[in-house]
Amino acid sequence: MTVAVAVMAKAPESGRVKTRLCPPCTPRQAAELADAALRDVISAMLATPVARRVAALDGLRPRWLPASVEVVAQRGAGLDERLAAAFADIGPALIIAGDTPQVRPDDLVAGLRALRSYDAVLGPALDGGYWAIGLRRVHPRAVRGVPMSSPLTLDAQRTRLAALGLRWSELRALRDVDAVTDAVAVAEECPRSRFACALAGLNLPTHVPPDGGRPRRRGAPR
Repeated sequence: MTVAVAVMAKAPESGRVKTRLCPPCTPRQAAELADAALRDVISAMLATPVARRVAALDGLRPRWLPASVEVVAQRGAGLDERLAAAFADIGPALIIAGDTPQVRPDDLVAGLRALRSYDAVLGPALDGGYWAIGLRRVHPRAVRGVPMSSPLTLDAQRTRLAALGLRWSELRALRDVDAVTDAVAVAEECPRSRFACALAGLNLPTHVPPDGGRPRRRGAPR
């Protein structure tokens, strides 16, 4: 059975990606960081020995994307629906996030190997979500209805897999880029990446508050 490696991402267009980086980033700067992160992720995919590489995109195909990478359009409202649609369109796959530029080919190989023995694989994210999810066989209820973008997303996804009787393995935990503090930490982890170079070129403040400098609504969680 052929298992693809796929990246789930928005096209890196100003005003549409990484808006939680603004401020201190401008929309253009946030798009530049998203573009660099996606390039790093694609590079890791290209260096992974796999028969099929796919980008599930929300938006137009970037001009720099190699022809060897297939593109499918994201479908659905919430992220759970979009993930479910991506699996339906791609088939068995290891789907990874586009905002983890520190991901290594070894991480992807580990995920593919796990899917030889397990029904599913998860890559935990430090914020309580996950940066990767893989399914050896497409299951329509594996992700649909799982609450996303929450500190409880990973636990909810584990509960769903267990309820379906699916066995899963987990990869190393990674930090995804939501706030500027995340961007700084990730750049330190992969200092030679395109992402780290792009961040350094923006000359952003060295010290930012824990929420990344974003204004907070009264009563909103920190």
